[in-house]
Amino acid sequence: PERPSGERWVTFSNALTRAGQSLTLAEKRLVMLAASKLDSYTTNREPEPPTSRVTALEYAELYELDINTAYDQLQSSAKNLYQRSITFYEPVYKRKTGQEIGQTTVKCRWVGEVKYHKQQGWVELKWWGRVTPHLLNLRKQFTSYQLKQACAFRSIYSWRLLELLMRFKQSGIAEYSVEDFCQSMDATPKQMENFNNIKRRMIEPAVKELCEKDGWLIKWEAVKAGRKVKALRFTFERNPQMTIFEFGA
Repeated sequence: PERPSGERWVTFSNALTRAGQSLTLAEKRLVMLAASKLDSYTTNREPEPPTSRVTALEYAELYELDINTAYDQLQSSAKNLYQRSITFYEPVYKRKTGQEIGQTTVKCRWVGEVKYHKQQGWVELKWWGRVTPHLLNLRKQFTSYQLKQACAFRSIYSWRLLELLMRFKQSGIAEYSVEDFCQSMDATPKQMENFNNIKRRMIEPAVKELCEKDGWLIKWEAVKAGRKVKALRFTFERNPQMTIFEFGA
């Protein structure tokens, strides 16, 4: 779809949406601003993966930070981002029956190279080759949203929940197994031991922030098998009383 100039959109594959991303909030801000500079409809025809440059000024303006804070966050995020990995969970099937028999864990970096120019205040990221198919030449099975929707978030869990919901924005109903949800949220094994930890520390604060800062009405329920929670179902729509927000297609 044609998008008004000046709007920043983030578009990536559903597989990357579901993946564990292991990013702090500041690192997520940098990665998503850098990703918004890519044209997700085109194919990279260069021998090297594409690069994205982010300046401290545009980072400060987008996330409504003072310039010194923006400089600090850019520098620390760029430094740490090179060590961050994405964790994909790919199903494994029996050859003869096609029955799913588990999953393979695949890890790869976000970027293969990071440049930071302190005096000029910019960061340049060279994307990792394994990641570019999830960012470029996307025709189906992708998630897309306006970056401004997440600018005010103060929790990485709110941002991740937004992405998980945006996969199903046409129907307004999203359902994930507890395992898939926890993997996408980068929950620790200790947090996963007790569903109340997930509820109290991730779901409830994230739902609250999405409703207050991005104009959603969200209801969620725990789907149980016996006494155990097996899945999470979210029903969501735009709050009609908050017309300041535009629901991007």
